[in-house]
Amino acid sequence: MIKVVGIGLMAVFLAMTIKNIQSEYALLISVAACMVMFTFCISRVEVIIGAFQQIQEQLSIHSAYIGIIVKVIGIAYISEFAANLCKDAGYSGIASQIEMFGKLSILAMSMPVLTALLTTIQEFIENV
Repeated sequence: MIKVVGIGLMAVFLAMTIKNIQSEYALLISVAACMVMFTFCISRVEVIIGAFQQIQEQLSIHSAYIGIIVKVIGIAYISEFAANLCKDAGYSGIASQIEMFGKLSILAMSMPVLTALLTTIQEFIENV
């Protein structure tokens, strides 16, 4: 965590200093710092996937559902990351379209899980 915070703060201070001289370099510094910090985030994904696999084994959840959940989380983080980069570059219109597409993708991918949940609820109600 300290590494990520340090990289972020150094990038902000460096970009603020350079922004008045060469604004395009300030944007490049920001993008580079975001990419480096994003790689740190990716390394944490392995831990999360391992935790999901343990949950799947303990609760005997169908592996397709775990895969969908991991993909949904990935879509959320990647779309937020890309949208924030676009906002920093001054392209908020493109950022909002990325966010919208990410949300729609999440909704589309989660439909099998929602269908299974509704089927389970319906079966539970019928058995009561």
